[in-house]
Amino acid sequence: MLQTQAKLLSGAQILINTLQKNSVDSIFGYPGGVVLDVYDGLSKQNIIKHYLVRHEQSAVHAAEGYAGMSGKTGVVLVTSGPGATNILTGVADAYSDSIPLVVITGQVDKNLLGKNAFQEINIIEITKSCTKAGFQVTDVNNLEETLNKAFELSQKGKKGPVIVDITRNVFSEFAQYKNQSLPQHSYETIDSLQELDNAELLISQSKRPIILAGAGVLNSGAQKELFDFAKFINAPVVSTMMGLGAYPLEDENYFGMPGIYGHNSANEVLRRSDLIILLGARFNDRISSVFNAEDLNKNILQVDINSEELGRNIAINTGICSDIKVFLQHLKVSAKDRAWLDSVLFFKSLNTVMERHSNLLHSVDVINEIYKYADTVTTEVGQHQIFAVQNYKPNIKLITSGGFGTMGFGLPAAIGAAVASPDKPIVCLAGDGSIQMNIQELATIKDYNLPVKIVIFNNGYLGMVRQLQENNFSGNYYETKISNPDFVTLAHSYGISAARAHNKAELHSVLKMAFADNEPFVAEIVIEPFELV
Repeated sequence: MLQTQAKLLSGAQILINTLQKNSVDSIFGYPGGVVLDVYDGLSKQNIIKHYLVRHEQSAVHAAEGYAGMSGKTGVVLVTSGPGATNILTGVADAYSDSIPLVVITGQVDKNLLGKNAFQEINIIEITKSCTKAGFQVTDVNNLEETLNKAFELSQKGKKGPVIVDITRNVFSEFAQYKNQSLPQHSYETIDSLQELDNAELLISQSKRPIILAGAGVLNSGAQKELFDFAKFINAPVVSTMMGLGAYPLEDENYFGMPGIYGHNSANEVLRRSDLIILLGARFNDRISSVFNAEDLNKNILQVDINSEELGRNIAINTGICSDIKVFLQHLKVSAKDRAWLDSVLFFKSLNTVMERHSNLLHSVDVINEIYKYADTVTTEVGQHQIFAVQNYKPNIKLITSGGFGTMGFGLPAAIGAAVASPDKPIVCLAGDGSIQMNIQELATIKDYNLPVKIVIFNNGYLGMVRQLQENNFSGNYYETKISNPDFVTLAHSYGISAARAHNKAELHSVLKMAFADNEPFVAEIVIEPFELV
């Protein structure tokens, strides 16, 4: 019996089919000549929706917001040359915060590689330090397998971005689409039973253990296991910025966020502990900078799914490469009494209250009001971000730029979050400086009528940098006082409703308008210019 020959498909169609196979329903991108075969194919199907942003950096941040909201891999499609280089900031941000992305870049024809052709750039080499992997596809026969591998790597172990650079010829060449089976995701196992024994010994011998929870707890879905473990050993719990929500904020065991912009209670309990249990947290410089060597001269146990993180930022006694949920499920320790926990509860009263410079609105006033309305919040980067995390409330989904601190992140991230969850409003908190990094994405929000509520904290300064100048340079505010457009008029020019508030009465009125429907809205809030985090 003769076998029917498999139908040959173009590279562009193989790409689209493979994306569909990997359950992709949304792509964020910007077209260009090299990738037009793909755009033509996307226009002829209705499974994947493409969202046209106004800058390639925004495409990556939108994909990050989508991934943060959905748990799926975010997908980006851009063209060659500057289209590819414009993704760099977003890719570095995703790498820093372990956000799973597949970023597809167009490349010049295979025959032109290495000849300095128009818009040729070695994007794989450029992004080596901030991606989990990078692949260049020059043969259509390798496209399907490479894309499937990229999706697998983006989610496996420590999540992160993967670049797939595809030469122009691949899109128009033909090959067999194999419809390959996708690998089944499985949790990483503990690398060494001996190390698990050492961890159990450290915990059993400690009198004053504290748990520092990071994003790894959330990524592994180990919130319940963490709660049960903390209660079982009666340990205080603190969390990194990216680990907010890993442990119930209202619970008595929770002491806040440590570090330079954290809570006094968290820092003081860390100082007095005799064992720090790092769960999916890196203990980076924003935490370590508030402690001296003596404070950290204690037993430290670190558990992370990425072996490269173990002991990288702080000397540790035991390091375990494992998914956090798997580790906590295998851990066997004895219960501890409440003596240590009860002895430090009073530190919660030491958390400072923000100093008020005037009767003008302050960021905390605005944030506390917004949290009454919001389910999901994205932030830009600056003082407003720190106030948002310091005053974080339970049941708020927070999407922010932690490790890379990227101004321009919040607005496009809100686009991606809204695409992933279109039935409820997404709130973007932004400073008047950071919002202008990618403010052109108001057009994207309007085009797709996304329920994004943008709250701009207008203080006329680059507030975080101005604060550093006040503390370290005797108030020499050089180049941090900024001019702004009329944000309300600007929003109207994009066809988006907007209003401005100067006081609490106006704030209540503006927020009531903003959340009256599922339409996009810009709220400009004039706040005290000299407030300090």
